[in-house]
Amino acid sequence: MQYEDILYEVADDAAIITINRPQRMNAFRARTIEELLHAFKRAWAARDVAAVIFTAAGERAFCVGGDQKVFNETGSYGTSENGLWEIDALHTVIRDIPKPVIAAINGHAIGGGHVFHVLCDVTIAADHAKFGQAGPRVASFDAGWGAAYLARTIGEKRAREIWFFCRQYTAQQALEWGLVNKVVPVSELLNEAKAWVKETAVMSPTAIRALKAGFNADSAQIFGTAKMAGVALGLLGSTPESEEGKQAFVDKRPPNFKQFR
Repeated sequence: MQYEDILYEVADDAAIITINRPQRMNAFRARTIEELLHAFKRAWAARDVAAVIFTAAGERAFCVGGDQKVFNETGSYGTSENGLWEIDALHTVIRDIPKPVIAAINGHAIGGGHVFHVLCDVTIAADHAKFGQAGPRVASFDAGWGAAYLARTIGEKRAREIWFFCRQYTAQQALEWGLVNKVVPVSELLNEAKAWVKETAVMSPTAIRALKAGFNADSAQIFGTAKMAGVALGLLGSTPESEEGKQAFVDKRPPNFKQFR
């Protein structure tokens, strides 16, 4: 596959997968998802890869979710080569790849970008990074991995706070909540992630694979919830309520959801 939206390289036992849409704060469209899915499978099959570093270009944002400008203009997140919207498949491959996935958060991790890092095995954040959700502000949500698995990670009260109030949290707050594993200056972010890869690269790959499967087994039933939530989100996306949320985002104004209560 010829990548347009991402970068892929292998160095020192690490596959480095980089979202490369800094002009859009690394928001994703359908092609981005398709390319990320291809890259993770490529890293899965590569014998010279011990772990994956998942990051993004620039220092402003890791990923702020779906590209709302594209959605507002076209009614979707664009088209992929195969015509499918494969966000569920990407979430699954991040969980299932039998190698540690290290999120290196170089800026804002919001919305769908926040879900990405939650699904990664560990997260290292730049000290200026921000974390949070924005779905309810644009009439969207992730009631599967983005909510249920988040609650397993940081607890019900904090997970509900993140989703119901759409606040943003500093890297230090995220560290205190157990949402990230380490915070470093942005200049050290990639080197720190590579150092973690170096540590795990000497471990038994079969042991790592079995451990990851074991960790995943405890939360595997969330996948069913995620699929149902995806259907519900698709239905919401075709309503005037959804149109108001997305148009308000593009107009940079507060949405008027009172009429839909």
